Amino acid sequence: MSIQTPNAIVTSVSENKLKIIVIVGPTASGKTSLGVSLAKALDGEVVSADSRQVYRGLDIGTGKVTREEMSGVPHHLLDVADPKTVYTVADYVKAAQIAISDICARRHLPIIVGGTFLYIDTLLGKISTPGVPPNPELRNTLEQLPTTTLHDQLFARDPKRALTIDKHNRRRLVRALEVVQSLGYVPHTEKEEPYEALVLGLNPPSDILKENNYKRLVVRLEAGMLKEVETLLQNGVTHERLDALGLEYRYLSRYLRGLLTKEEMVTTLKTQSWRYAKRQMTWLKRDQSITWLPHPPNLTEAETLIRKFLESKTTANLSKKTDL
Repeated sequence: MSIQTPNAIVTSVSENKLKIIVIVGPTASGKTSLGVSLAKALDGEVVSADSRQVYRGLDIGTGKVTREEMSGVPHHLLDVADPKTVYTVADYVKAAQIAISDICARRHLPIIVGGTFLYIDTLLGKISTPGVPPNPELRNTLEQLPTTTLHDQLFARDPKRALTIDKHNRRRLVRALEVVQSLGYVPHTEKEEPYEALVLGLNPPSDILKENNYKRLVVRLEAGMLKEVETLLQNGVTHERLDALGLEYRYLSRYLRGLLTKEEMVTTLKTQSWRYAKRQMTWLKRDQSITWLPHPPNLTEAETLIRKFLESKTTANLSKKTDL
């Protein structure tokens, strides 16, 4: 089924802004499959917004969409970085802007899909990254501290940022404290929004989401997630780097080092994955611009929302957003 007004994909008539679709939700909420379905129905292309799926070799542990799951839909910003290096928010925004412009130039619909909301909010201009240069001396001091101490220090100096950050991610904690040291807080300064975006949200009931998270963990372990971590280590990715690459890689690394038994590793991953999903919802609940879809999402309803958005002069023409 083709869109009747293809030019609406490219720009907002009233403001001459590119129109894009964004799909958000906690981990294991079904974002990937919905993005593919909508892209197939609306001549779209997916731009990933996942801070780990940008890395080559991080496939099973991140739930990276497979070629089969893509169903022929082009996907952008997957496998664009070496896991031994750090891919920043600024790197992502620059690359995503290029991808969006290219997709729109070909009269296709950009559909941003992912669970890294810092990426998405920065891309949409809701927040800006602070221009604070690295402080090697401070970093060296902070690196000597336990991760829990880093989080405690951030909470004492900027509680708002401490509530939304991954408290196990040492790299982000150190960077946040570096910014706080320079500015006194971690700024989330609003700036001009470069796109006209329709943001669709998925929020399954808690019991379903919790079960989905656990089932996904089991499937990934059976699919060879441990072997994937061993391969990363063989390719030069350090245990310290794995610790910064998220829950699965952090605790599998600790299991391989003998710091956890297999049972402890699985139990910890189950608990921490669920806590991460709840932190994601804490972030999303602040955003009043999200249109929340029912569970399970109705594809026809989602298509209708998007078509109205593309045909409208402004997003204000959309019906009132529903609350969580």
